[in-house]
Amino acid sequence: MELRIENLTKDFQGIRAVNGITCTMEKGVYGLLGVNGAGKTTLMRMLCTLLHPTEGRIYYNGADIFEMGADYRKVLGYLPQEFGYYPDFTVKDYLLYIASIKGVSRAAASRKVMMMLDKVGLSKVKNRKMRKLSGGMKRRVGIAQAMLNDPEILILDEPTAGLDPSERIRFRNLISELARERLVILSTHIVSDIEYIANEILLMKEGEILHAGTLKEVTEKVEEKVFCLTVPLKEADYYMKNYKVVNIRTGEGMAHMRMLAMESPHPAATEDDLTLEDVFLHYFGEKGGEEDDDL
Repeated sequence: MELRIENLTKDFQGIRAVNGITCTMEKGVYGLLGVNGAGKTTLMRMLCTLLHPTEGRIYYNGADIFEMGADYRKVLGYLPQEFGYYPDFTVKDYLLYIASIKGVSRAAASRKVMMMLDKVGLSKVKNRKMRKLSGGMKRRVGIAQAMLNDPEILILDEPTAGLDPSERIRFRNLISELARERLVILSTHIVSDIEYIANEILLMKEGEILHAGTLKEVTEKVEEKVFCLTVPLKEADYYMKNYKVVNIRTGEGMAHMRMLAMESPHPAATEDDLTLEDVFLHYFGEKGGEEDDDL
């Protein structure tokens, strides 16, 4: 199984949303990480044939996906940021309806729907109306509808947006399980969504892939180091203004900070290992006092 992207570009009225992306994906989880406005959704929509590229091609097992048409969509599952549903449909009826749209035979649809409800942990609420579901349950229904045709490629756009921490953990575990036999592409700006489940991380900024690789490989690309430092609270403002501070915790008149820097910011600072959150700040964050409308 191979999804190959070659020089993919998309312009909207003179604005370049995706700029010359080239990469190859195989079975596993690929985490597309970037701030809002980086071009992630535009890229996803082209991978789903919902948008035609201005330039470039996308190939699935050597065939152009736009030329494949329905044959490509048969192997594709997609969960957009917002998916439509009829609020008065029960969960089961909604999934049966989606199964019919996807061309799943009536004989197979009921069995398939019940199997997916069990997989996403919604069997007990199958007769509950969609409008009465929590946000986390609706996202799980979204995964179920994307999986009804047993896709080889599963594309998830900001799948955990708005979920509480427990639902986010459940979602990550489910995605990890689903990825054992297929290609999963997960777009997010939430670092924890992909830090532990992605086989490969793609850092996207201003329509381009800055770096792609394993967690180890993308952290090794960062020249800055991580330093931990505790200073009197009155001195914290200096470091907030002059360094990329990943986080800060205050208490008893002291500030405990974790920051990125090329050299040690203070003789008492200790060096620590880079995490994906540090990498995110390195590429997408700014020093204190500067603003980025996308963050």
